[in-house]
Amino acid sequence: MEKKVKYLIIGQGLVGTWLGYFLKQRNISFAIVNDSSTASATKVASGVMNPVTGRRIVQTWMIDELLPFAVESYESFQEKTNTKIITAAPVVLIHPSQQMKDSFDYRMDNDNVYLKNNNPLTWDSFFNTQFGTGEIDACYWIDLITFLEAGKKQFAENYIESNFNYNDLKLVDKGVEWNTITAEKIIFCDGVNTMMNPYFKTLPFAPNKGEALIVEIKGLPAKHIYKNNLAIVPWKENLFWVGSSFEWDYANTTPTDAFKQKTIESLNALLKIPYTVVDHLVGIRPANTERRPFVGLHPIHTQMGICNGMGTKGCSLAPYFTHQLIEHIENNAPLHIEANVQRFKHLISS
Repeated sequence: MEKKVKYLIIGQGLVGTWLGYFLKQRNISFAIVNDSSTASATKVASGVMNPVTGRRIVQTWMIDELLPFAVESYESFQEKTNTKIITAAPVVLIHPSQQMKDSFDYRMDNDNVYLKNNNPLTWDSFFNTQFGTGEIDACYWIDLITFLEAGKKQFAENYIESNFNYNDLKLVDKGVEWNTITAEKIIFCDGVNTMMNPYFKTLPFAPNKGEALIVEIKGLPAKHIYKNNLAIVPWKENLFWVGSSFEWDYANTTPTDAFKQKTIESLNALLKIPYTVVDHLVGIRPANTERRPFVGLHPIHTQMGICNGMGTKGCSLAPYFTHQLIEHIENNAPLHIEANVQRFKHLISS
């Protein structure tokens, strides 16, 4: 039976779920095609929104705009779906060296409103804190598994469980056709799979492999995120996500013993309380060379769009830029110049 919709969304990860949610709020017709058997980066991500990034402890790109919009969006989502999605969780920094402590103190005193001191004795029974501790405010943890499941339930009438084959896509005058679906626009939100997309594969993707351990740490307070040379993030009761790695040159997408052993060594040096490794996760992040998303319509085939390349900041980037993309298509609102895929018009116009 043929189905006509305005939007056909490919992928129900973080980005596809937000697109579907915002379209549903506007009563705009859509369908989502998703292959849940694939290794989505969202399924293994930590779910952290942190306004500060890197060893230099600087504010992340556009965070003063992104964070309030993201928090409001996740709170709205959980209210509409009757779920618990977003939790405020300040980051406790356990400084790994005197140099890192000095860098933190400098940033706190000069130009970073999100940083503050705390009492290292608070955490001394859990961690080795010989170089002291600090804290990052306005951090949040997103329960991504619940988010994806709630989204899929919300989109039950719009959801199609299927592998998407690019060869089955037909471009027509006023849209696209795929199997029995006709749509005015198709938006690709399928992570690293877009690298095989004949219309967008020449974009400067720079995917990287990330691994994490799920660790049981009984007694560790779950109201904070902890960060040293690795991050320890509340996951479920007594379980914590610990990671992660960034491998730009990888031979496969399977977990490695090297990462596991290195992480165990780091935990042994950091923790004063016992822990147990219960799982080992791996995913491929759809990052790119500029560390800015790909958002917008194809310069030639304007019935096609993309919202991808969120890298490690997807939790804060996805709500903002999916909303902006819909505003761009529906109301001709401008896209952020650093995210607009038209900046690579020369690469995807052939």
